[in-house]
Amino acid sequence: MSRRRARLGRALDVFGPFVGLLLVIALFALIPEVRGRFLRAANFKSVATQSVIVALGALGMTLVIISGGIDLSAASNIALASVVTAYAVNAGAGPLLAVLLGVLTGGLVGLVNGGLVTRLRLVPFIVTMGMMGIARGAAKWIAGNQKIDAPMTWVNELMAKSPRPSWLLLAPGIWVVILLAAALAVLLKHTVFGRHVFAVGSNEATARLCGLRTDGIKVLVYAVSGLFCGLSGVMEFSRLTVGDPTVAVGLELDIIAAVVIGGGSLSGGEGGVLGTMVGVLIMSFLRNGCTMMGWPNYIQEIIIGAIIVAAVALDRLRHRKD
Repeated sequence: MSRRRARLGRALDVFGPFVGLLLVIALFALIPEVRGRFLRAANFKSVATQSVIVALGALGMTLVIISGGIDLSAASNIALASVVTAYAVNAGAGPLLAVLLGVLTGGLVGLVNGGLVTRLRLVPFIVTMGMMGIARGAAKWIAGNQKIDAPMTWVNELMAKSPRPSWLLLAPGIWVVILLAAALAVLLKHTVFGRHVFAVGSNEATARLCGLRTDGIKVLVYAVSGLFCGLSGVMEFSRLTVGDPTVAVGLELDIIAAVVIGGGSLSGGEGGVLGTMVGVLIMSFLRNGCTMMGWPNYIQEIIIGAIIVAAVALDRLRHRKD
């Protein structure tokens, strides 16, 4: 009986996010008012493009949550990176250099988060909540509290729904997400670093007794997560064609929700790239369907908030049974 229950639990962990995604798609596919538009290939392509920014942030957050941490500054980091990228392009820097500066800005914020968490022994929730305000304020300061218009470059093609060359079929940003997701999956499943991240999240004290440099692992995890946020900020700039310090407000909820819905545990030690990507699609299809229905933004926020609570409650219930 216990074996059967364990198998059922593992099956739910693996297939649960996929079932959730199918239910969300089926829900809006059955509503007559939006069925025709929702099921079009063009809409699916649009949803995939819109998922890029959250997906990149969620990939980094997957690492953080598996290691037992949390990062509330992700959305503000994305806004800061987008502003830095736009500022660099507007100042005459080459597009590649501007992208590099944006990504490194995100990495620096993540590095500071990791350093404060490990050196000062502060709770990640408090550290990253403080960094959320610092990064957002820095973005507004750099931008002069207004949008930064920048000349058009190839960076603006990264989020184009009609990519050039046409044989790409999807926006370059989508292919970037797919490649990075595959690389991160390999990192977590088949490398020593990946096993160490899971070990730290499962039981940090035991991992330390086994000789792991837990502080270094956590700093590296936050830094890598910051790099993902930096790249997400570059994609945000590409999508908007301006550097806006007010973008991505509240996006950290979508990012965290995608990881938790995908099987990540806020207790640490659990999570995976495939589940996270499915969680991202669930969030994206939900927002897309709600927008098509003409539901106001506050309805979307209520639904997403309820989903987060339900996902965390299910995670706690699963661990209690274990």
